[in-house]
Amino acid sequence: MVALSIPLVLAMTFTAMHFLGIGLHKISLGALILALGLLVDDAIIAIEMMQVKMEQGFDRLRAAAFAWESTAFPMLTGTLITAAGFLPIATAASSTGEYTRSIFQVVVLALLLSWIAAVVFVPYLGDKLLPSRETLLAKHGGGNPYDTPFYARFRGLVAWCVRHRKTVIAATLAVFLVSVALFRFVPQQFFPASTRLELMVDLELAEGASLRATEAAARRLEQRLIGQEGIENFVAYIGSGSPRFYLPLDQKLPQANFAQFVITTTDLDSRERLKAWLAELLEHEFPELQGRVTRLENGPPVGFPVQFRVSGEHVDEVLRIAREVRARVADNPHVRNVNLDWDEPSKVVRLEIDQDRARALGVSSAQVAAFLRGSLSGTPVSTYREGNELIEILLRGPEEERTRLSLLGSLAVPTASGKSVPLSQVARIDYGFEPGIIWHRNRLPTVTVRADIVGHVTPPTVTAQILPTLDGIREALPPGYLLETGGTVEDSARGSKSVAAGMPLFLFAVVTLLMLQLRSFSRTLMVLLTAPLGLIGVVWFLLIPQVPFGFVAMLGTIALSGMIMRNSVILVDQIEHDIAAGHTPFEAVVEATVRRFRPIVLTALAAVLAMIPLSRSVFFGPMAVAIMGGLIVATALTLLFLPALYAAWFRIQAPPATPRY
Repeated sequence: MVALSIPLVLAMTFTAMHFLGIGLHKISLGALILALGLLVDDAIIAIEMMQVKMEQGFDRLRAAAFAWESTAFPMLTGTLITAAGFLPIATAASSTGEYTRSIFQVVVLALLLSWIAAVVFVPYLGDKLLPSRETLLAKHGGGNPYDTPFYARFRGLVAWCVRHRKTVIAATLAVFLVSVALFRFVPQQFFPASTRLELMVDLELAEGASLRATEAAARRLEQRLIGQEGIENFVAYIGSGSPRFYLPLDQKLPQANFAQFVITTTDLDSRERLKAWLAELLEHEFPELQGRVTRLENGPPVGFPVQFRVSGEHVDEVLRIAREVRARVADNPHVRNVNLDWDEPSKVVRLEIDQDRARALGVSSAQVAAFLRGSLSGTPVSTYREGNELIEILLRGPEEERTRLSLLGSLAVPTASGKSVPLSQVARIDYGFEPGIIWHRNRLPTVTVRADIVGHVTPPTVTAQILPTLDGIREALPPGYLLETGGTVEDSARGSKSVAAGMPLFLFAVVTLLMLQLRSFSRTLMVLLTAPLGLIGVVWFLLIPQVPFGFVAMLGTIALSGMIMRNSVILVDQIEHDIAAGHTPFEAVVEATVRRFRPIVLTALAAVLAMIPLSRSVFFGPMAVAIMGGLIVATALTLLFLPALYAAWFRIQAPPATPRY
């Protein structure tokens, strides 16, 4: 019956996605797989309640009605709390939040629709498909279904935890603090590299290099790529980067000294072999240019993973400091291809016009500028139409005059008398250098020191290693000069801050829902205290296999807190019902935990099993591992730590030990 609810909820989810304009792509498909383990929770609770009541002698209709009366509102509260765990994703005002927003949209849709299915369709399915009351009574002999040997042992374990509540609470707190301390050893990451088969090869010549020189370098690399094993096809772009064929592509601005290759490999192994071969090839056979071989990125484009920015008022001083930073960055063994985003000056030719002689010949500075522009670049004279394209026609000098700098002084400049004089008669030619490009940030000239990563070390780890070596440079900075960290670390921090900005709304929504359900400040606070317990499992499940904790894993950890509080609400609500029904507080805590064991464990297992396909994904894998580890540990703590915490919180006295407890 639970399995039958899955296609029903998925069909409703797809319909809602269609009407809301949510497309099917990598993020939404991953969110659907994530939701697959959550959308069955309400159905499991409803079916389990119907089955228990039928085992206790209720008929099907009465069991279905009881399931609605006792679980519909707590399930709705729990579902909304789980959905609230994804709220910080929806409110993240950053490119990172925009990139992952479909996780919130799809999961919340699936959860809300699963609750509707659980309270409307599942009772109907249970009425039609559950075994008859007589069959269930015969199976359990008409007795208490929780009087089996397994439940007897579990009841004894829960009773021991309640009796030794201080020991259980202290041990849990100690393990939590140790896990928090160990979190700094978990590898950090922003977004992992894509598993697409393309490689991007960037060729950047010296500043001021011509398109012809760039094309010549690209043709040399093209000759080496032809016939190379593992390449399916490749294409080169001269003077600019590739068009955006992939959303997170880090696009390049048009530059005469830049070329980019897009190489499609046959498989991932070929991609990695080719990447290593190209890196060696560019280093040894193309030393005159700056070459870079990269995989496609996941998430918002970052570019170079390690970046440090130097900003200041004077360009020369900024460049001097940036070169010092570059030397320190290059000392780290985990980086390669260390460079500055602008460094080399461009060659320039300046004309100093002799104004007295020019006036005597009837030539103005504007006329000289217009003549040179027409001779070298071309003067528009007409437009040629070919189909729906307009092609500009330019009038310019012969190629020899435009390409040979030594002939510049002999160009014939027309004068007012109708005759021509050589350019050298009215101007002096001066050769020099100037910055080809000056990047500004916050209106200050800024140089970025950039580097790639070697091996499997993550960018935050490498950046953390480099930062202490820059302390001396930072302390010696002149007034008004800045040394800032960019790259993956900056983008990750920006994304994390945008998510953190949504945490107050998340807490407000959760507290409001808990107050509506529990109607008690103390119980609400107690449930909130169980939310961080999942961090224990998150840390250990990431630390042992060295799975990196990235932005998506952080989103999963935040959402995990909603899942944990959902289970806590179910258990606390059951305890309150049992106390209201006349049970002693100690008996209510123990028996409610025993009765809630099966639905809590089943819903947690469903979520964990649904994470297994995602755990093999490069993009969603860290999030899946974090949720699996956190949910496994938090489920155990919900069943053992929460009863002990409840008993300590409300000072419940334990009766004298009996064989049952």
